[in-house]
Amino acid sequence: MLELRPNCEMCDVDLPPEAENARICSYECTFCADCVDQHLHNVCPNCGGGFVPRPIRPKGAHRTGTGLGHHPAGTKRRTMKQPPDAVAALSARLRDLPPAER
Repeated sequence: MLELRPNCEMCDVDLPPEAENARICSYECTFCADCVDQHLHNVCPNCGGGFVPRPIRPKGAHRTGTGLGHHPAGTKRRTMKQPPDAVAALSARLRDLPPAER
């Protein structure tokens, strides 16, 4: 089950389940679109992969056992573990390579 993390790991802005500006990598690292575009340049600081828009989980159960009521969003806030200079270096090194070629 995809974990819907509650915040951007860089700027700590809230990213509720319905946030259209939430971005995730293949490890579910979660950042806001502004940080991905302006600071990370589509390079995950944790794994080096790219980002995609995070899916929005339906509020209601349109099928039995689905929706936020059955699979709620996460509540544990996270922050980047890498220092800003290391994040900038990784981004600079990988930003011109498409994610499929990293």
